[in-house]
Amino acid sequence: MAWNDSNNQNPWGNNQNQRPPELDELINNLKNKFDNFFNKNDNKQNLSFGALGSILLLLAVIWLGSGFYIVDPAEKAVELRFGKFQRITSNGLNWHLPYPIETKEIINVGKIRTIAIGFRKGVNLRGIGFNGNVTSESLMLTKDLNIIDIKFAVQYRINNAKNYLFNIKNPDQTLREASESAIREVIGNNNMDYITNNRSIISGLIEDKLQILLNNYQVGLKVTSVNMQDAQPPEQVQAAYSDAVKAKEDNQRLINEAEAYANDIIPKARGLSSRILQEAAAYKAQVVAKAEGESKRFDKVRIEFEKAPKVTKQRLYLETMEGVFEKTTKVIMDSDSNSLMYLPLDKLLKNSSKEDSTTTQINNGNTKNKRDFRSLLRRRGAR
Repeated sequence: MAWNDSNNQNPWGNNQNQRPPELDELINNLKNKFDNFFNKNDNKQNLSFGALGSILLLLAVIWLGSGFYIVDPAEKAVELRFGKFQRITSNGLNWHLPYPIETKEIINVGKIRTIAIGFRKGVNLRGIGFNGNVTSESLMLTKDLNIIDIKFAVQYRINNAKNYLFNIKNPDQTLREASESAIREVIGNNNMDYITNNRSIISGLIEDKLQILLNNYQVGLKVTSVNMQDAQPPEQVQAAYSDAVKAKEDNQRLINEAEAYANDIIPKARGLSSRILQEAAAYKAQVVAKAEGESKRFDKVRIEFEKAPKVTKQRLYLETMEGVFEKTTKVIMDSDSNSLMYLPLDKLLKNSSKEDSTTTQINNGNTKNKRDFRSLLRRRGAR
């Protein structure tokens, strides 16, 4: 209401002579109103007390029941009391003091997680998966000062839920940085050829080195495997590196062929030399034995010759002539003998049929026999 309205009235009514109430009067009026209100509700208070207790009891049951929770077999639950670690519970039904006194953090310790070093997997706008190269992680320097483009996939799981939640602010990022550090250390201590030809050994070395770092940091993670996805020179020098690899492969192939030829020919040569030595030893033993036999036979003939020189000379002559005329087709007969002689015509004809094919051999043999016969006669004549 405006003070200057047309009726010229004030906020306390039309009576301009009425004065505003005193402060004590206002306080007394309020006190009387409160007293009347509480006197009216005294009878109702006894009736509503039982209902209020039931409501509070129900709320307390609901609050306590909110502390029950279930942990799956592959999970662990970490209970916190006012934000401080209290205990770790295993799978099954568990209970803790309800919020805000205690809270819980459920961690999946059985899940195998994977981080990529040197590349990232993703899906484009068309829904097609792709692998993107991260050169800041994949390019590394080897021991022989070559640059290699290498990619790894590290698989891990949580083995200590308490350390995973409280010791490190960002365990996954710590794992990535520790993995890159371990990879660069192992790659820097080995040559490029050894890295590309021994992937499983390199992966094992990186896994051991990475686990040592994680244990020192107490991250609460366990490395299950380190897999080398790719290892090759940078794209800018791949052509030159391929030519060098081919040259090394050709060199190794020629070395392998030479070693195979040596492995084939050397045993044969050793076998041949051994056979020749054995034949020479056998020939030597044969010649020595024959010479010793001839010497013994000559001693026996000499003894008989000293006993009966004429008879022995005649026998030697006949034996020599028998050996000379053994292969001839001529028959020598005694003209003074009247006995009937049997001639082996079948053997004579058989020998004559072979005479043409063995003429050269017979001539050579006859020449040798003549020389042997003459030398034998000379020796016997000398005696």
